[in-house]
Amino acid sequence: METARVLVAADKFKGSLTAVQVAERVTAGLRRVVPGLAVETLPVADGGDGTVAAAVAAGFERREARVTGPLGDPVTAAYALRGGTAVVEMAEASGLQHLPDGVFAPLTATTYGSGELLKAALEAGATTIVFGVGGSATTDGGAGMLAALGARLLDADGEPVAPGGGPLATLAEADLSGLDPRLKDIDLVLASDVDNPLTGPKGAPEVYGRQKGASEEDIAVLDAALTHYASILGPDTAALPGAGAAGGIGYGALVALGARFRPGIEVMLDVLGFAPALARATLVITGEGSLDEQTLHGKAPAGVAAAARAAGIEVVAVCGRLALPPEALEKAGIRRAYALADLEPDPAVSMAQAGPLLERAAESIARDFLAG
Repeated sequence: METARVLVAADKFKGSLTAVQVAERVTAGLRRVVPGLAVETLPVADGGDGTVAAAVAAGFERREARVTGPLGDPVTAAYALRGGTAVVEMAEASGLQHLPDGVFAPLTATTYGSGELLKAALEAGATTIVFGVGGSATTDGGAGMLAALGARLLDADGEPVAPGGGPLATLAEADLSGLDPRLKDIDLVLASDVDNPLTGPKGAPEVYGRQKGASEEDIAVLDAALTHYASILGPDTAALPGAGAAGGIGYGALVALGARFRPGIEVMLDVLGFAPALARATLVITGEGSLDEQTLHGKAPAGVAAAARAAGIEVVAVCGRLALPPEALEKAGIRRAYALADLEPDPAVSMAQAGPLLERAAESIARDFLAG
């Protein structure tokens, strides 16, 4: 009989456990039932927050830079580097985590720091940059990022347009001639789990603006401003898939920086070395905080399950909350899901006790799939 070898390739449980902690807890639970079990861990991410941490766990070097936060204050942002490949996470510079509790700036938050973080990766010698976008506090179409990289975005008086998405309504000229010349010689990969266009009913302001504090009036202002911005940067470009990612930073990267769009989980599995790890496994355990409809649209567990199914390897999942019926799990390639909510129905207690509960769930997996 083939010796069991488990690959734990799960995302974070947002608000309770990092992807690294998920892997540690699952491993501990499995080995409580099957001592000495061979377990390989590969924390994963889909391009959103936690992407740099996943790269560091896979052997990348963590680097830090002082950059401009979304409100204009300096923040410390991390990126990951291995050889000539850098993993840059826009949320590290321009994410919601940099906003004080209850403070939003939907019209004026800037991606300037994301441009500075990309520049830091260039300075470090990166020739391939995986640019993970998600979790942004911004809806500026990447205008701040472009300004940090040398673009000049000017109003009718020849003055730089103020930070944020709202002021883009006053944009009269976009001079991209001063963009950092090194950008022409690198492979910039826009890694995102959303393929929304920049504007319109499925665009960045309408779909994601409210979670960044935008009122209905703000959303209308931002949509009009970004429509104007796109008309100046490139007619017929606002509908590009991925342009609406992270408040439209995808648009700036695709149109002005020559980025190519790829689903975030596909890129990250490549970068993290998932294929060789999968080849060594007899069972894969994936998961994230909530397994729901969103999971099926490009989130990490769906990407892991698809790759494992293609290789003929069985997949089970762990999660805090399960909101998918068995047939949806099966269609995604997941044999069974183990939810912490089944062990502790109170969501607050479940989140506070996520670590021990996850170990108990892993014990169940070991009994169901590995013992005997």
